[in-house]
Amino acid sequence: MALQDTGDLLGALEMRDSLDHCVKCTICETFCPVSNVTSLFPGPKYVGPQAERFRVADEPSPDNSLDYCSSCGICTQVCPHGVHIAEINTRARAKLREDRGFKLRDRILARPTWAGRAGTPVAPVANWTLSNKLTRLIGEKAVGLHRDAAMPQFAGRTFQRWAKRHPKPAFDRRVAFFHGCGANYYEPRLAEMTVAVLAHNGFAVDVPKQDCCGLPLQSNGMFDDARGYVHRLAEHLAPFARAGVDIVGTSTSCTLMLKREALEILGMGDDPALRDVSGRVFDISEYLLAMHDRGELKTDFAPLPETVTYHAPCQQQGHGIGKPALDLLALIPELKVIESDSTCCGVAGTYGLKSEKYQIAMDVGAGLFRQIEATGSDESVCDSETCRWHMQKATGVKSVHPVEMLARAAGVA
Repeated sequence: MALQDTGDLLGALEMRDSLDHCVKCTICETFCPVSNVTSLFPGPKYVGPQAERFRVADEPSPDNSLDYCSSCGICTQVCPHGVHIAEINTRARAKLREDRGFKLRDRILARPTWAGRAGTPVAPVANWTLSNKLTRLIGEKAVGLHRDAAMPQFAGRTFQRWAKRHPKPAFDRRVAFFHGCGANYYEPRLAEMTVAVLAHNGFAVDVPKQDCCGLPLQSNGMFDDARGYVHRLAEHLAPFARAGVDIVGTSTSCTLMLKREALEILGMGDDPALRDVSGRVFDISEYLLAMHDRGELKTDFAPLPETVTYHAPCQQQGHGIGKPALDLLALIPELKVIESDSTCCGVAGTYGLKSEKYQIAMDVGAGLFRQIEATGSDESVCDSETCRWHMQKATGVKSVHPVEMLARAAGVA
């Protein structure tokens, strides 16, 4: 048996063993954002621990409604008995999709670097195409990408190119920046502000060569391809981890992939590079708050007389680190922060972009959208790029990463 096959088997056994702790309390179903808005998904307990007992290798899935699970992970977070519900569902959904075959749309959505590399050189044309109602309608009919789903705008340049030309300050403290696909192709200014905030606090920032973390592939059921992406990324980041350099990221879903999900869901615990990397990866807000707790963060922030609504995305909550962005935003004078009481915005990465799931995503996020509009917020703040794009499209209110607020208050934006 190959090393990867062994790791995959052990991961599957660990996930499956946890289902025996399920006491059918239905707390997961109470909190599930998807089953609360559609009858197409009966709930995480039903398709998770309950159905898992009837799943047999090399036999068809007993329940096709599993495909409507968004993989938000809330069920695992709220389970009082530690059942890995979301992880069980993700593995089972991958098997379901493998049996059915993968759609062209899902193959494209699962590889954001393909779109990034193709769209960046022709950004004006690509952005016009993504904004044009006729071409979006054609795209919906041809490949199943919903005509109204939020699409980011190509920046026309990459953060990687900027980083190669930008000299690093001669500081003793170093940190490696895992920027992810979103910041590289669509939000390079966010990445640049992250570098500026870290430099403001005395860090020289290394930007390793990197590609996608594999999360979109995992979410769309393409586990083998996802493992390849994770392994290559870990190989690029591992020399920094082994040298004692911390790795920070602005995409909370991508950092969670390296911290935990690739190890648990993809069964990559036997990958030495990933093991070394996973222990040194931090979400940027998590990292900055830890610096503040040690008395190392510069807090000479200028006042920002604004009102913002903060939404902690599902993947950020999956880190199990609380909501560090809230504590950081509280350091900015005159900034009024209203915390959202919604659990999910609905988009769940690529889930809400698909024609058959777009309305579900909108219904899941409806409460959040109403709250942002009702508070009269100048902006919304969220740690996840896909959530920001979805929220901004739905409300018309600009949505930014917490780092942008810190950079503006620190005068380095």
